[in-house]
Amino acid sequence: MDKVTLETIGRHLQELRIERGWSLSQLAAAAGIAKSNLSRLEQGNGNPTLDTIWRLAMQLNVPFGNLVAPISVPVGEEGVQVRLIDQGKDEPQVDVYWMTCAPHTLREAEAHTPGTRESITVISGQLEVGTLEDRQQLSAGETHTFDADSPHLYRAGENWASLMVTIVYAGGGERS
Repeated sequence: MDKVTLETIGRHLQELRIERGWSLSQLAAAAGIAKSNLSRLEQGNGNPTLDTIWRLAMQLNVPFGNLVAPISVPVGEEGVQVRLIDQGKDEPQVDVYWMTCAPHTLREAEAHTPGTRESITVISGQLEVGTLEDRQQLSAGETHTFDADSPHLYRAGENWASLMVTIVYAGGGERS
């Protein structure tokens, strides 16, 4: 990630943590990361994984997009890039992301908050996507919707895959 992206994520993390009256130690422990790593992230340093950002968002009870907005460049790691396109303000909240996966990339995602659902529409390439119990192989123009409150995966085929990810969070403000 570039410096501006890291600084934006860090600023948002710190603001949300302070709003909740949490210490660095409290948030780090809840998210399962080292306090020193969280401190570096808040200072705009480090290189957080997507899973780390998701875990922090879940502990702060905010959508992933709240940590990365208004970043205009993709956030990513090891062959996967994600960019927030839009966040809904209604209930349930709906976030939309653009994602690319490099050829032969496997991204294993942690479970989101209870009741969260994802819809994946492949724009180009091929992608295996879903939970361990509910996976589908998709090609351009195909969509798969699944419960994202259990671990799930994205596995690209021989070529780059571009996709739209729509996340619908359960009501009551429980978002990850």
